[in-house]
Amino acid sequence: MNLYNNLHQAIAKLELEFDLISESRKQELKNIALIIKESLVLFGRADLTVICTHNSRRSQLGQLWIKVAALYYGIENIHTFSGGTEATAFNIRMVNALKDFGFNIKALDETLNPKYHIKLAEDDDTLDILYSKVYNESYNPQQNFIAIMVCNSADQGCPIVAGAFKRVSLPYLDPKAFDDTDLEKQKYLEKVSEIGREMLFILKYFGN
Repeated sequence: MNLYNNLHQAIAKLELEFDLISESRKQELKNIALIIKESLVLFGRADLTVICTHNSRRSQLGQLWIKVAALYYGIENIHTFSGGTEATAFNIRMVNALKDFGFNIKALDETLNPKYHIKLAEDDDTLDILYSKVYNESYNPQQNFIAIMVCNSADQGCPIVAGAFKRVSLPYLDPKAFDDTDLEKQKYLEKVSEIGREMLFILKYFGN
């Protein structure tokens, strides 16, 4: 699949920013790459469920960016999901930030918790959807998945994630702190780039 040209260019820019990632953080990301490799060996696939409390911002980015990175680097049999300890909605501020970043995102309904599809290329026929859900909803894998905890409250609230093959903590600060401020748009875009940069690093390292 050939990603849209604007997305390809944005990814190339994020690759040039790997030096923004601290050495200690890089070690955490490399550990996730090794876990993905282990899952592929044991199960023939790697299912990654990115978990945050409300499944409204950071976990949605994690799901999306791991998928993008796998496509960009041509790594097969990686499947991405997200969930929360409770369901709310994919926050519209983050949806708008993804649009501003250059993603082709489309709402599939107008409910309080709408489902979204993001088309990544002209020949993208994947049916993955993004919406807020609890992490163990039937849409998500129920066993042998890698649980990536991206917020401290979910990390502390779920010391054990039932069915997970591995559970790792990879917390990010919540851009919600800047809602309704002059910095809101900037901080949401920065979070799109930050999580994108780190998910790309995981799968770039995976291939080395």
